[in-house]
Amino acid sequence: MHSFSFVPARRRALAAGVACALGTGMAWGQAGRKAGKPLTVVQIFDTSVDQQDVAKDFLIGSRAAWQDINSRGGLRGRPVQHTSIEVDGTPSSLRAALDSALANPSCMVLSGTVSDPAASQLAALLRKDGAGIAHVAPWLQNSTLEIDEQTFPIFAARQEQISHALKSLSLVGLKQVGAVFASAREQALYQDDVARTAAELKLRLQNYRASADLAQLGQRMDGNTPAVLLFIGGTPELVQFTQGLDKQARQRYVVALADVNLQTVIQMGGAKATPVIATQAVPMVNASTPIVRRYREVLARLFDEPPVALSLAGFIAAHYTHEVLS
Repeated sequence: MHSFSFVPARRRALAAGVACALGTGMAWGQAGRKAGKPLTVVQIFDTSVDQQDVAKDFLIGSRAAWQDINSRGGLRGRPVQHTSIEVDGTPSSLRAALDSALANPSCMVLSGTVSDPAASQLAALLRKDGAGIAHVAPWLQNSTLEIDEQTFPIFAARQEQISHALKSLSLVGLKQVGAVFASAREQALYQDDVARTAAELKLRLQNYRASADLAQLGQRMDGNTPAVLLFIGGTPELVQFTQGLDKQARQRYVVALADVNLQTVIQMGGAKATPVIATQAVPMVNASTPIVRRYREVLARLFDEPPVALSLAGFIAAHYTHEVLS
C-alpha cells in the first residue's frame, strides 16, 4: 500500500475567515452562555455501515487531541469537554444530534463532523436554520457543496484529490486511466471533475460503474481496460472491487481517495494482489512535522491504535479548532 504526497487544501484559505469570526462574535458559542460555565466542543460522527470505518479512526484522532489539549491546560486554562454524538446517517438522526448540541448552553462549537455525508447534511441544516454556532474542520469531501459563513472546511475535497492524483500520474508518463465509480451517487458528483481534469492533462479516460456487484466488475476488466484505475468510493466498495481484480492474471494498479482506510482494506481481505495507492488529505503519518510527531506520540500513549491518515485528520481537526478558539 502506498500514498500520494499530501494534497494541499485550498480551503485552508478560510482560516483567516475563521479568525475574523472571533473578532465579530459570529457563532462562537451560543448567546447566553455565561463566563465560568464548562466549555464543550461537540463532535458528530456517523456510524452507518458504509461510513463507520472512516468515522472510527477520525474520532480516535480527535479524542486523542482533546485529551492532549486538556493535559496541557485546555482552553486558556480551562478544561474542554469533548462530547461526541453518534448518528446513523439519516436526516432524523442528524437533526436530533444538532438539536442536542444547540440545547447544551456550554457548547461552543461543532468540530470535526464525520463522515462526508453527515458533514454535508449538517452544513445544510445549519444554513437552513441559521443556528448561531460555528462548524469547524468537518470532513467535507465535496467542494461544490453550498456552505455559509458558519462552516469552515480545512481538508482537501475529493475534487482536489482527483486533480492531484491524475496530475501525479500524468507526470510519470501515463497516457490512459480508468475511473471506477462505486455507485450512481459518486458518478453523478464526480464524473465531470474526472473528465475535465483528464482532458486538461490529455489523458485518455474510460469510465466504469458497478450496477450492484463490484467484485464482478473487477473480474470483468478485460485487455482493453487501463492498467491504472482511479477508484471513487468507500472502503467496503474498494474491498469488493479489488477482490475481483485479484482473480485476474493481469496486474492493475488502483488509486483511491483519502476517505478510504487502507488498513481496513487489508483486514477485510481486499487488495491481496492489487497494489493500491491512496491520496492524502493530510501529511503522511510518518512525517517529521511537529503536529504529526505530536500525533504519533499522543496516539501511542493513549490508544492501542496504529497511526493512520484518518485519525491524523481527526487530530488535526481538533487542534485546528483549539488554535482558533485560543
